[in-house]
Amino acid sequence: MTIRFLLDDAVVEVADAEPTATLLDHLRYRLRRTGTKEGCAEGDCGACTVLVGEPDGEGMAWRAVNACILFLPMIDGKAVLTVESLSRGETLTPLQSCMARNGSSQCGFCTPGFVMSLYGRAVGAAGHALPVADVIAGNLCRCTGYGPILAAAEDAPRIDRDDARLAATLRDLRTAPEPTEANWFAPRSADELAALLLDHPDARLIAGATDVGLWVTKGLRDIDTPVFIGDVPELRTIMEGAAGVTLGAAVRYAEAHDALGRLHPDLGELVRRIGGLQVRNAGTIGGNIANGSPIGDGPPALIALGASLTLRRGDRRRTLALEDYFLGYGRQDRAPGEFIERIHIPRPAPDAIIHIAKLSRRFDSDISAVCGAFALTLRDGVIAEARVAFGGMAATPRRAPACEAALTGASFSQATIARAVAALREDFAPLTDVRGSAAYRHEAAGNLLWRLWHREQGEPVSVRETV
Repeated sequence: MTIRFLLDDAVVEVADAEPTATLLDHLRYRLRRTGTKEGCAEGDCGACTVLVGEPDGEGMAWRAVNACILFLPMIDGKAVLTVESLSRGETLTPLQSCMARNGSSQCGFCTPGFVMSLYGRAVGAAGHALPVADVIAGNLCRCTGYGPILAAAEDAPRIDRDDARLAATLRDLRTAPEPTEANWFAPRSADELAALLLDHPDARLIAGATDVGLWVTKGLRDIDTPVFIGDVPELRTIMEGAAGVTLGAAVRYAEAHDALGRLHPDLGELVRRIGGLQVRNAGTIGGNIANGSPIGDGPPALIALGASLTLRRGDRRRTLALEDYFLGYGRQDRAPGEFIERIHIPRPAPDAIIHIAKLSRRFDSDISAVCGAFALTLRDGVIAEARVAFGGMAATPRRAPACEAALTGASFSQATIARAVAALREDFAPLTDVRGSAAYRHEAAGNLLWRLWHREQGEPVSVRETV
């Protein structure tokens, strides 16, 4: 297949590309756009940040992403901006001028990535409404201490781009890839995806590649028959209603942030801390679930809120509770040729007590050591229903039945919380690893339940749950 994308306003064609060739390598070694740096090759440092855009009305919708784990087929029919795009004609943008005036760069290695993240904010890209510190949370610098970078971002004016011509060019460019002898696919509808997976039941689905990308860049793995699903419109839908929120499996975390935050502020805050903005601009809700990681941030919260999945195989669909999807480490209830089509999260009752908290070594852009989620229904001071779920405590994200039993039917009191905390030791036998010992995880899990209690009493609790 030939991949076509716009770099600035020029069409770039890549014939017979390896499906797991990264945008970063193509920019640096083929197109000589060496301002985009490789720092970590795992989407953590932000030195490789570029903007990727798609038509949105008469203009463009831009998002900052990590080029190091973005595969070339994922930018087919899209537009790309690198740091060189900003100063064509040797004229700095106002943002770059602010960076220079504020002394926002020392060694300069990370600077292009910071510039691209902040340029995205200046042009209204995804996540632009976040505070500056959140926008650059996925960019790491060893030199400046971030102060001059934050100051430059605050000084820089909004940039108005006229992208109408770019959007029109992309619309003409975006055509479905023609079937060839290639060993990868990019379906453009859910029906096409369903039929494809019947013929290739063992294919590897790739949405945002925030995890699969590391299999390639760090694990040096070959991916057999990759199927890129980021351009399947039915998997990109967000529906909000009185009953809750229904998300297509390929909805990115950044896109779902506001809708999930309206379900409950704790859920929105959890999403804000899932990786840096570049990761949330690529990683998807369904991918985080389908991956089945025991420390994935999303599943514990969604389990506690009673989320369910719709899975599809061919023309057949089935629905199951999210907690039943995880069978064991690396094993999920998904048949060959079946895929997650959508996720439904019920809207909590107005009087429900919800608490969701993530513990990690670093507050931003870090993987959970423990993630706890609690949903309690109170009637006349008695806990009528309790749903408690954890990540990082077992081989899968899962509920805590003994803890739930200790809570259900009991008064909402300190004595009840103490019994429920003790019951957690019946529910989990966590491992000791680099993120925390088993003893730490037990203690932390119980403290998260105590945190819920103290918060409900109106007492101050820490808002930065760091180890």
